[in-house]
Amino acid sequence: MEQKRKLSHTAYGGIKGEDYVPFVPTSEAMPETTLVSIAIGCIFAIVFAAANVYLGLQVGLTIAAGIPASILGAGMLKIVFKRNNILEANMIQSIASMGESIAGGIIFTLPAIIMWGMKLSLTTIVVCTSIGGLLGILFVVPFRKYLIVEQHGELVFPEGMAASEVLVTGMEGGSGFKTVMTGLLGGGVFKFLSSGLALWKEAPEWTIAPMQNTIFGFNAMASIAGVGYIVGIEVALYMFGGALVAWFGLIPLIKYVGAGLAAPLFPSTELIANMDAWAIWSKYIRYIGAGAVAAGGFISLGRSLPTIIKSFKTAMAGVGGAQDENKNVKRTDIDTPMSWVLGGAVLVFLLCWLLPMLRLGIIGSILVVLFSFFFAVVSARMAGIIGVSNNPVSGMTIATLLFVTAVLKATGYTGNAGMLVAITAGAIVCIGIAVAGGAAQSLKTTYIIGGTPKRVEWGMYAGVVIASAAAGGVLLMLNATYGMGTKAIPAPQAMLMSMVVKGVMTAQLPWALVFVGAIIGIFCALAGLPILPVALGLYLPIHLSAAVLFGGIIRTLVDKKFENNEAQGKIQTERGILLSSGLVAGDALTGIVIAVLTAIKIGGTTIASKIMVGPKIMPAVAESSWTALVAFLILGLWIYKFSSKVEEVAK
Repeated sequence: MEQKRKLSHTAYGGIKGEDYVPFVPTSEAMPETTLVSIAIGCIFAIVFAAANVYLGLQVGLTIAAGIPASILGAGMLKIVFKRNNILEANMIQSIASMGESIAGGIIFTLPAIIMWGMKLSLTTIVVCTSIGGLLGILFVVPFRKYLIVEQHGELVFPEGMAASEVLVTGMEGGSGFKTVMTGLLGGGVFKFLSSGLALWKEAPEWTIAPMQNTIFGFNAMASIAGVGYIVGIEVALYMFGGALVAWFGLIPLIKYVGAGLAAPLFPSTELIANMDAWAIWSKYIRYIGAGAVAAGGFISLGRSLPTIIKSFKTAMAGVGGAQDENKNVKRTDIDTPMSWVLGGAVLVFLLCWLLPMLRLGIIGSILVVLFSFFFAVVSARMAGIIGVSNNPVSGMTIATLLFVTAVLKATGYTGNAGMLVAITAGAIVCIGIAVAGGAAQSLKTTYIIGGTPKRVEWGMYAGVVIASAAAGGVLLMLNATYGMGTKAIPAPQAMLMSMVVKGVMTAQLPWALVFVGAIIGIFCALAGLPILPVALGLYLPIHLSAAVLFGGIIRTLVDKKFENNEAQGKIQTERGILLSSGLVAGDALTGIVIAVLTAIKIGGTTIASKIMVGPKIMPAVAESSWTALVAFLILGLWIYKFSSKVEEVAK
């Protein structure tokens, strides 16, 4: 039959969900779960998991994988395998999107174990991710029909619908694939020149003497510029505003007021007069920023509370049994059986209780299953309302950690052992929350395209398990190379979660600084400002926020160029976002390779140091901050030119 070229208008609502005819009608048989689709999906899941772990440990944000995965999946099938099967492409993007979901869950929590000086093993990461991912997928199953079919047109699932459109158009042409691959190559080359050959600094900075020797700088990294382009100028400005408050307000103030102190000021053990801007940021500003981030999480959770309660009630009211694949039902109605869901929940409880690397005990295991169930349902419906990117995962995780830690402390789990149990339980729940949102989005795409829910659900779980090892390996390698919680790898979200658990368990945090940050967050809420971007700018080095702002400015210039042609402007913006997604992935993957080379020694010298020729052949140029500025401006010009070029745009 002749292939349709676009989604019908009923894909967005206007009819009952059970009456919707998917893009590939159920009367048309097409391969879906093939060796090719599973293998490519798992490979992309690994790529996006590794890239988002690398990115998230630096800036506390991850990039959505569904849309670039749809482009790459469709492109790989058409170009490499000469196949034009949209159901296979949907399977690829569904599996690949799990890479971003688990990365977010992992980096929010598990690095806290390292920050406490405890050992975090790859086995623990894989087990926590596999268990959390299983709960996240299974607990969406009973509510899939209600949330996706019965509420068709009411819950918009923005990213799921965008992925559906991309899959349909992606099977028609390959320009989107070429754009992503161009970005991946460009990000990789820029990273190799800066970090591999060390031709310029990656974090140039200048000391501002009149402002108590505070620092201004930026990260000359393609991935951070790409993030700025993706999030846009508004978010970038809020982040940079928070950074200005920290680095040009609070740091000079602390330095000025503390210069005359004769004794160290808690929590630092060093005189403020002897501390530079980085030391003040590390000992004081991070606690203020963490307080602001925590306030943002709680306020976001509070604002979402009516929706959360309604989501849970309506989802529970709409729970339905799954269909058996052997019955005479449409493939779009075939779901994982309810007996598997209940059996999976019992299995997770037993694993959490009995596995020695978890050591959660009966109480911790019960809390994991209960909180995962409640917040997985909430996450799935929130994804339908505001999308995965805006899902308040951190707020739900903070609430989980506060309750779990308090209960564990009250029942005799104290000290480091209690903290370890609390953060492990929180990690499993956090991963479940993130995976549930991502799974719901992919199941919406599957419903629109006409795939089989059961096959996609277990395909996604394959991606979770396989990508967990890659994500865990990258996390541990980055810690071994640079150290967790350092300037290179600040791990902002995990630092916040570690403070929440430690604060409840030991009550030995500089609460005054945390409360100051919380007050700043409350001010942002009262002033109508988005709290999280401001709080992240307050918490992170100004270098990151400045580079994000640079990317946001480039997108604004592209939008400005096409402001009188809305249709063309939308095409160019989407093109720039695809290019930026590639930049992030290329930068991150090359950075991972360089980190591996940094860890391998030959004759007492690392391979990475052997290829860093910049400081050897032109030290003055390579070590100048102005060289990095010029290189970054050239990168920005290339992004602008490519994103605004009208030729070779996808039809």
